[in-house]
Amino acid sequence: MDKMNFVKNGISRLPPGFRFQPTDEELVFQYLKCKVFSYPLPASIIPEINVCKYDPWDLPGNCDQQERYFYSAKEAKYRNGNRMNRTTNSGYWKATGTDKRISSSTSTCDGIVGIRKTLVFYEGKSPNGSRTDWVLHEYRLVTIDTTTHNYVNDIGDWVLCRLMMKKRSIIESDGSTSHMHKRNNVRGLPRLFDFMMVSKAHSSSASSCSSSSNNVEVSSSNALDHDHEETSGYADDF
Repeated sequence: MDKMNFVKNGISRLPPGFRFQPTDEELVFQYLKCKVFSYPLPASIIPEINVCKYDPWDLPGNCDQQERYFYSAKEAKYRNGNRMNRTTNSGYWKATGTDKRISSSTSTCDGIVGIRKTLVFYEGKSPNGSRTDWVLHEYRLVTIDTTTHNYVNDIGDWVLCRLMMKKRSIIESDGSTSHMHKRNNVRGLPRLFDFMMVSKAHSSSASSCSSSSNNVEVSSSNALDHDHEETSGYADDF
């Protein structure tokens, strides 16, 4: 029954202590399928918004949330085509990796499966945009040929989107991985010149103490020379 409505002004607000962490299967067969076929939803927690009319940082919700969810109406990029529009005011969403097929574990669903497409947001004009850490999982329903198991047609006018920011790691001088950051660019790192000056001053101070107990080893690492980007495992494609 669609009794629980936690969406207000396009922003979902769950009661304290509640977390919305659905699986891919639940998103496809409990939420997207119900939305497409106008069945009662388990809970009205996902707002409707055209994701590509906004830059990811302008979408409703708390940016500190690990994940945000939206129903987005399909919008064709060209009048006579099926390719979806993925351009925003400041950039564009670009598909990456391979699509993931999502099947129901409880039934055959009459030849209906879900498809999860992964997209990364680029600032600027295609194809020369700058890659950011914003990631979008786009879920859609499709029919399959039960004989060949190939995709046949998309179903409905809606997709379900999960928006998140990919985590980055900073490799420290000892090779260990520090806390994961959620910024587009790693900020707050000291400049190399400042780091060398501080290290030099620290070494000079330490040399005046007992060499047997207070030796300071200053290691240089090119990990501070540039912003390290963790390997995502994605291969960009269109």
